[in-house]
Amino acid sequence: MNHTPENWGRPRDDIYGFYDRSFLETNPGTAQHTTRPMVTGTSVVALKYNGGVVMAADNLASYGSHARFTDIKRLKQVGTHTVVGAGGDISDMQYLFDKLLESVLIREDYQNDGHTLRAPHIYTYLARVLYNRRCSFNFLWNALLVAGYDDDKKPFLASADLLGTRFSSPALASGFGAHLAIPILRRIAPDEEAAKKLTKEQAIEAIKDCMKVLFYRDGRSLNKYSIAVISEDGVDMQHGVELVNQSWKFAESIKGYGAQTV
Repeated sequence: MNHTPENWGRPRDDIYGFYDRSFLETNPGTAQHTTRPMVTGTSVVALKYNGGVVMAADNLASYGSHARFTDIKRLKQVGTHTVVGAGGDISDMQYLFDKLLESVLIREDYQNDGHTLRAPHIYTYLARVLYNRRCSFNFLWNALLVAGYDDDKKPFLASADLLGTRFSSPALASGFGAHLAIPILRRIAPDEEAAKKLTKEQAIEAIKDCMKVLFYRDGRSLNKYSIAVISEDGVDMQHGVELVNQSWKFAESIKGYGAQTV
């Protein structure tokens, strides 16, 4: 008799016949959709300034609560003056970045008509892809930020989520950044007019402050991140940037939850 653990609790083959494992096999004709993202990325933050946009996202991909991958780049340059940042499911992000966007750029290059895709074109395409997948109940579990320049060569920043919801603002963030970073960014750029008064240095400093706060408060974030500065000269992207001047002194006053007796 076979006493190996994988056979515990199963009828004996010599009496009842071999165990039928067919129900464990996937039917190739069955459509399977992602219903529970496993490996995910957290916040993406972006801010307009006078003449461009700054965007950042950390390099962590979490497997549940496990900080599994620490070198994932969640910002992708598309063309010469456009950057797409993605939060959410990493495999869906790779599908968007490595398959869809690459094929769009290849088709655009084949035409060789002097036209280049700008940020609004990329944004509209991605938003419609997300909405199409939503209507098919086969979601792409991502929140996307698209930054660059529009057809009038003005700074462009907009967001789309897995439902195809689209909106724009001078300051945007996804994930926990929508709760923790947006108040910081709106303090200096509450509207488009205020964003036009910001310098590039001020915008970069504000984004770095947001990444620091997110590292302090978001358990799925990392102290290394990618940052992209989109200007008229193109895209200046840096990966593996580390947080500086960290201070955890605020943790000394945190005693836990509930009434304190000490």
